[in-house]
Amino acid sequence: MSEESTKRDYRDTVFLPKTDFPMKAGLPQKEPGILARWEEEGFYEKLREARAGREKFVLHDGPPYANGDIHIGHALNKVLKDAVVRTQSLLGKDAPYVPGWDCHGLPIEWKVEELYRKKKRNKDEVPPREFRQECRDYAAKWVDVQREQFKRLGVTGEWDDPYLTMAPEAEAGIVAELLKFAESGQLYRGAKPVMWSPVEKTALAEAEVEYEDITSTQIDVAFEVVESPIPELVGAHAVIWTTTPWTIPVNQALAYGPDVSYGLYEGEGGIRYLMSPLLQNAFSERASKTLLEVGMFKGSDLAGTICRHPMHDLGGFFAEPRPLLPGDFVTTDSGTGLVHMAPDHGEDDFELCKAHGINPKFVVDADGRYREDWLWLPRTDERNGSVINPKFNAPDGPICSDLREAGALLSASADYEHSYPHSWRSKAKVIYRCTPQWFVPMDKPMGEQHGETLRTVALLEIEQTQFVPAKGKNRIGSMVEGKPDWVLSRQRAWGVPITLFVDRKSGEYLVDTAVNARIIEAVNTEGVDGWCEENAQAILGNDYNVDDFEMITDILDVWFDSGCTHAFVLESGRWPDLQVPADLYLEGSDQHRGWFQSSLVESCATRGRAPYKGVLTHGFTMAGDGTKMSKSKGNTVDPLKVMQEYGADIIRLWALSVDYTEDHRIGPEILKGVADQYRKLRNTFRYMLGALQGFDEAERVDVADMPELERYMLSLLGELDAKMRRAIEDYDFNTYTRALVDFMNEDLSAFFFDIRKDRLYCDAPDGVERRAYRTVLDTLFHALIRYAAPVLVFTSEEVWGTRYSDGGSVHMLELEKLPKADADTARWEALRALRERVTEAIEPLRREKTIRSGLEAEVTVPASAVPEGFSAADLAELFITGTVTLGDGDSVSVTKSTDAKCGRCWRLLPEVPEDGDLCNRCDSVVSAMDAAS
Repeated sequence: MSEESTKRDYRDTVFLPKTDFPMKAGLPQKEPGILARWEEEGFYEKLREARAGREKFVLHDGPPYANGDIHIGHALNKVLKDAVVRTQSLLGKDAPYVPGWDCHGLPIEWKVEELYRKKKRNKDEVPPREFRQECRDYAAKWVDVQREQFKRLGVTGEWDDPYLTMAPEAEAGIVAELLKFAESGQLYRGAKPVMWSPVEKTALAEAEVEYEDITSTQIDVAFEVVESPIPELVGAHAVIWTTTPWTIPVNQALAYGPDVSYGLYEGEGGIRYLMSPLLQNAFSERASKTLLEVGMFKGSDLAGTICRHPMHDLGGFFAEPRPLLPGDFVTTDSGTGLVHMAPDHGEDDFELCKAHGINPKFVVDADGRYREDWLWLPRTDERNGSVINPKFNAPDGPICSDLREAGALLSASADYEHSYPHSWRSKAKVIYRCTPQWFVPMDKPMGEQHGETLRTVALLEIEQTQFVPAKGKNRIGSMVEGKPDWVLSRQRAWGVPITLFVDRKSGEYLVDTAVNARIIEAVNTEGVDGWCEENAQAILGNDYNVDDFEMITDILDVWFDSGCTHAFVLESGRWPDLQVPADLYLEGSDQHRGWFQSSLVESCATRGRAPYKGVLTHGFTMAGDGTKMSKSKGNTVDPLKVMQEYGADIIRLWALSVDYTEDHRIGPEILKGVADQYRKLRNTFRYMLGALQGFDEAERVDVADMPELERYMLSLLGELDAKMRRAIEDYDFNTYTRALVDFMNEDLSAFFFDIRKDRLYCDAPDGVERRAYRTVLDTLFHALIRYAAPVLVFTSEEVWGTRYSDGGSVHMLELEKLPKADADTARWEALRALRERVTEAIEPLRREKTIRSGLEAEVTVPASAVPEGFSAADLAELFITGTVTLGDGDSVSVTKSTDAKCGRCWRLLPEVPEDGDLCNRCDSVVSAMDAAS
């Protein structure tokens, strides 16, 4: 038998970490079980009881639409909200979360109509109550689906009792808010051009419109001057330019800039044209005309000039004079410097014409076609079509053809590229269409209580609100500053009705608090179906005759619905844990013109203040290559599939790692990287669980008695704690998560744990150094598991339960005060930099297999690079090398050690006998173990 085979095997004397916590996560299988346990144990209710009476923190949930499976944007949004709530709870605050859903409006109505079209049913032939019930059923189905999907993400909250805008009490709350506007005189009915969707046949709010690049027909049209205080203008042609040829038939005037200069130009045949000299060259190029200047005028000189419509031969409306009117909106950026005015189809057009007594004609129907009795283009004419149809507006389409026949079309080309508004639901182009609508005025004084205008109050409240990121303040501020009067009415079926009675004689809406109370009660009892003709007389009561009133059937803009949620959710008392104003609203950056704004304006109009103290916005999630996600491109990421493959904690780690304040990315490669990061974090917790096995208070070592390395790590933990708390207050989860990841990977796994595993494995259990290490590990564990809990909600619960099987949920915990430990951080940073140089110097020898590990290395380091107070033995332990020598040079050198290797700790030391038995430390520990056994 050889001498080697007779040597003792010391493996059973090494104190290796032991734990049942598996290295393989198995999150897709494990997470649903944890969710079920939370639900069974009533975790959310227990947390509310535990935090009762504490300082409140209320995040008010912006309601998503209940119309389909969740997408990655939903996942990001809900994870961020959950992280806010959980981190505030970590601080010891009472942070309830009541989720909600937006259930009215076009998103749902459109889906139900799609189902109708598949069944070849006509929505207009279905009784309104039946149609609304189908919308209600459709929304309820998706509320249930999305609720389970959000819960699967680990989002905790009042899932058994969320708020729904279609609940009768919510609809009654919305009606009550509307009637506050009516009672305070902040409603009016007016005919104004609004953005209108011919496909959906309804007015749209700004938040319901998105802009896409399109190519349109651009035309130059001549309007002959028939009267003018400038004689030489009579018989000339005022030239206008437009990209909406379909509006020419409803032209009623032309606008000029009073401060703009205008030139009179003569072309072939002696025909004269009026336009801005700054735009004459561009016109000449478009129209292929050579022009000679024959006169120059100031815009103000054009006052009193009258043109005639190119289609004046049709008589009637077209034969009426077209005056030139001064417009301060006229510029010389493009076109001709003269602007054709169609008050039916433009905001500036409407206001300028109204100021001069010119009223709109209402010639375009809801479907985007000209009215049947319209003089120019009757429905029987085969040329008729939708005004948004490119063929209708084409250079050879009916508009241009008639203008060409009249000799008024100077140029026409279908090559003008520009941005144009579209409905974000149907994706169809919208138009400006003048129709009677209900509005909230932005610039009317709000009565005795608030002498300021609604715009003024809203802007003042924006200044008092915290915005994260800060640029959100300027964004919403500029939007509110330029916001037109709020269009409240929609011409649809599924929504909260505008519950007003309008006097048929005076045109004024009825303001009667008793009637309003009956309206609210009817809606509270029957939901929106309570506002119906059958109930009208009962609602009006004995003081009024129903025949004297028009019962408004328009519904409210859904942004008004969601803008009222602060009233019927935060203030109603239905959820007593909530309060107003909310501490935070959190949604995507598009909500500056959506929910943030509608909530602000509604609350300022009815309460004189914002409904929130802070607003946090996140950017949009892009594909892995930075492009916009699109099903047609196949670059979307389905959070449901990600959870099936990786688990919800991976989505959460991704969501809280990216800089969500800007647009950010996700894709297969990014998710793989996140999964690798997760594995490192999981293994770090696994190591800690194993290393802390059997730890009890008797082992604990006071900070003052700890080695300097342990005190340094506690100092770093203190710095991390301050950074994490600051990140919580700033809602900076990118910093929060990355600080946690970096600390666990770089400061712990790659440094502290790497150095101290030798003492953990090989020191005597009662040795002060080993006990100090385990004491610090315990402190680290309790801090890190709390930091990780809002990010890795399932894994942290699993980790906590592994160590404390009867310790309840990790999510009940609060941040603890850490032991104070002072350390010379700069000194340790210098040492860590030297350690990196040593590691780099050893690596070539490892690659060449000259040595197998740093323990076989004899290292010489510059004495000048070693911080004061570290001995050669200290350095060998910290660098995990055989020996370290202090040299005079500037470089680090490495040679293979000739010392024998300890058979237990594997260190190569001069004290180890040549036969390779044990070093002094291991000999002492083993001897004590042998004696004890």
